[in-house]
Amino acid sequence: MPASRQIVHHASDAIISADQSNVIVMANPAAAALFDTSVEQMVGSPLGRYIEAADGDAGEPAGYFRAGSGRAGRRATDYAVTGLRSDGRRFPIEGSISRTNEGAPFYTVIMRDVSERRRVQEKLTRSHDQLRQLSAALQTIREEERTHIARELHDDLGQLLASLRMDLALLQQAAGTPPDSLHLMRGMDANLLTAIASLRRIASNLRPRALDEGGLYFALQGLRDDFVERYGIPCTLLADEAELRLDDAASTAIFRIVQEALTNIARHADATSVHMNLFRLNHELLITIRDNGRGIHPGDMEKAESLGLVGMRERVWAMHGDIGIGPDDEGGTRIDVVLPLEGHLVQA
Repeated sequence: MPASRQIVHHASDAIISADQSNVIVMANPAAAALFDTSVEQMVGSPLGRYIEAADGDAGEPAGYFRAGSGRAGRRATDYAVTGLRSDGRRFPIEGSISRTNEGAPFYTVIMRDVSERRRVQEKLTRSHDQLRQLSAALQTIREEERTHIARELHDDLGQLLASLRMDLALLQQAAGTPPDSLHLMRGMDANLLTAIASLRRIASNLRPRALDEGGLYFALQGLRDDFVERYGIPCTLLADEAELRLDDAASTAIFRIVQEALTNIARHADATSVHMNLFRLNHELLITIRDNGRGIHPGDMEKAESLGLVGMRERVWAMHGDIGIGPDDEGGTRIDVVLPLEGHLVQA
């Protein structure tokens, strides 16, 4: 047996050769084992007996690995196709094909069974989907808890503090109150005002009342104003109220995405201006947030501590949207978000 034949015979990969008529003229033992048959049964059989033609009529052997078959992704010459075992069972294989023109042209195919890899990939995909669903559920629970706490703070504790201030005002107006007591009451009144302001700020951070009372557009305006007041960074908001009439789930997700983007800019960007643009195109909302700061590097987005970016992505993916984060053409960082709004639109 020639040396080349010995190499093929003992190769661990399945190797077969076929002529232009799609008839197998050579098969090694690994190929026979792959298809659960024997070399003798394979030789002289049609190629379609062991490899499924994607379009039903592959033509010459090369058609089995090009027409209608998808790239396997490992090498440019690899194609993912379907194999057929001797009992008719179908299984995924990855193969590459080459043509030899010595005399009558024939084709040599090298194949690998990728069933186990496919099972691992499918398992990872299921696990990834489950983690995504868990993340979305946790986000929902978190928002519900924040909303509940914010309402409790505003309705119960806020009313209690307001009532105490009213009682204190009546005491100050009472006749015969000693000057020392009046001075103490004025200090108490100032502390109550500070407590009420802090309570409103905490409740607003937990759940902006504008989301419930005015909708997304006014909540974003309030968020922009707070950002400018707190950090002194000019920020423009271009949006149309009519385009942002969305249900609570979408409004909350979009508000949190913008909020997280502004928080990241304030903490890391060293920016002197921010531009936000939200507009609807058909049934999609396009969000663009740009700053003129130091920019973002690919490695920044992969850091374990970049939880803000992770949270933004999870919210976008939970709405089956797309997000892109990268350097802006004019310097700084640009965030582009596309969110499908099917089922989230609210009629005026």
